[in-house]
Amino acid sequence: MSVIQLLPDLLINQIAAGEVIERPASALKELLENSLDAGATDIAVQIEGGGVKLLRVRDNGKGIAKDQLALALMRHATSKIASLDDLQRVASMGFRGEALASMAAVAHLSLTSRTVHEAHGWKVDALNGVIGEPAPASHAPGITVEMRELYFNTPARRKFLRSEATEFAHCEETFKRIALSRPDVAFSLQHNGRTVWQLPAIQDRQSVLKRVAALLGDEFGQAAVPVARQAAELSLQGLAALPAYSRGSRDAQYFFVNGRFVRDKVASHALRQAYQDILHHQRHPAFVLFLDMPPEQVDVNVHPAKSEVRFRESQGIHQFIFHTLQQALAVPASGQETRAPEPQRPTPYIPTQQSMRLGVAEREAAYRLWEMQTEKGEEGREKGDAPSAFDVSLPPSPFPLHDVAPPLGFALAQLSGTYILAQNTQGLIVVDMHAAHERIVYERLKTSLDTERLATQPLLIPVSFHASALEVATVEAEQDALNTLGFDIAPLSPNTLAVRAMPALLRQPEAEAAARDVIDELGEFGASRVLTERRNELLATLACHGAVRANRILSITEMNALLREMEQTERSGQCNHGRPTWFQITLAELDAMFMRGK
Repeated sequence: MSVIQLLPDLLINQIAAGEVIERPASALKELLENSLDAGATDIAVQIEGGGVKLLRVRDNGKGIAKDQLALALMRHATSKIASLDDLQRVASMGFRGEALASMAAVAHLSLTSRTVHEAHGWKVDALNGVIGEPAPASHAPGITVEMRELYFNTPARRKFLRSEATEFAHCEETFKRIALSRPDVAFSLQHNGRTVWQLPAIQDRQSVLKRVAALLGDEFGQAAVPVARQAAELSLQGLAALPAYSRGSRDAQYFFVNGRFVRDKVASHALRQAYQDILHHQRHPAFVLFLDMPPEQVDVNVHPAKSEVRFRESQGIHQFIFHTLQQALAVPASGQETRAPEPQRPTPYIPTQQSMRLGVAEREAAYRLWEMQTEKGEEGREKGDAPSAFDVSLPPSPFPLHDVAPPLGFALAQLSGTYILAQNTQGLIVVDMHAAHERIVYERLKTSLDTERLATQPLLIPVSFHASALEVATVEAEQDALNTLGFDIAPLSPNTLAVRAMPALLRQPEAEAAARDVIDELGEFGASRVLTERRNELLATLACHGAVRANRILSITEMNALLREMEQTERSGQCNHGRPTWFQITLAELDAMFMRGK
């Protein structure tokens, strides 16, 4: 074995940088948190090259005195904690004292500061762990931290950074998280000289709603219900979107603990449970929630990037979050209870013996005349006329009973806008039309993609929708994968995407939802994984968008076409989620239900 030796300070800082400064967005997070801890009310961020070439954060906070500037760039130097007792009740955003030292080890770093008691500012530079002497500089009260050429001295780590657009998208997401947490602070963001966000400080009671609407869009604000509950020392406030605004990924989930954005397993489980009965299992809820509690009841020192926390009483926190959100989602946005209208009872019609005595010949003739009589019958019902013999509850059977019928028979009617009722030689068939069509579309998508790529249908009018910078960057970087999946999506602006073409097997009204799901998958897992190991999961999601929805009225011809497609589709007995698509009820079972022959 080699001799044990102490590592040099520069190497120690570079190792720490790999944990704390994973990418430019990680550095931005640390700098913004430091600005908030310094009491800043106006924070300006300037980025070039996605944050790799330049990342500058300027604030109007308290500033750092000249004699402490060099100390601020040293490891484990902080003004926020001084003892173990302070660590157990951390009330500040940053406290570990590693961020600036880590940046100085892997980038060109300069720190310019001025306190209100100083006549001018002071600037100190750091390069390769060497901290220079403070020099006079022109600066307003506050601090400016400038980081250039991230990972210039560790090229192996720099290779793992993504494209400029992707890195900036991560920076923008970090910026949005911090801006959401403090609507009372003004924020601005520039990238390559272009202003992306200009958010004024908001002080009124609707500050959270206004900041959320500005950052996440009016659609979220309109679909969200307020969440507010106080119990002892716990407080949960914010906005939770109704299920109609569900997403294909977790990109619209913002959960803050004492103002700090975190991803906590306990909170995530409680939030999923609150939406469990009202949200499809493949969709994800959207929310902006703030949990405030005594600092000593939560441990924020469990992750170098402070992105995870550990609650002292996790079970109590779980129940508090679950019941608060469940109660908020149970009340309509108006805050008033609504009652379902009383169902209208149709005038009962009792068929006569004559109307039910249809032999084989009459049944064949009835089916041939059924389509002609349907329109006339509908007009008669509008005028209040009594239904004719051809209107007896269900349309007549389209085949003689003594003939051989297809396995799934012929359609009779549609029940409750969800089920198809059909008759074969064994008896009655009940088909879940959405589940059945979902399987058909899924198998067709798989077959089409196996050949080379999904067949595409251009849209006469492109479908545009608001998108985040990360979604736009994903579209720009994954054009080949999108084309393989049958999509033609192009950016219209830094925050708008347009679907110009989509898979031919999908329905145009689902263009936006389907496009978002594909973009989310590509952004989270990359094209390689999406087109290989996650291929079938993505196709199953797209199939759900392409299948007919419940409560859609189908004609007899459409229902029969669906039955024939089921007979030709592999595994059509189960939908993509493993549920059955149809059941057979034999004549013998029907006879037993009505106690015939007893």
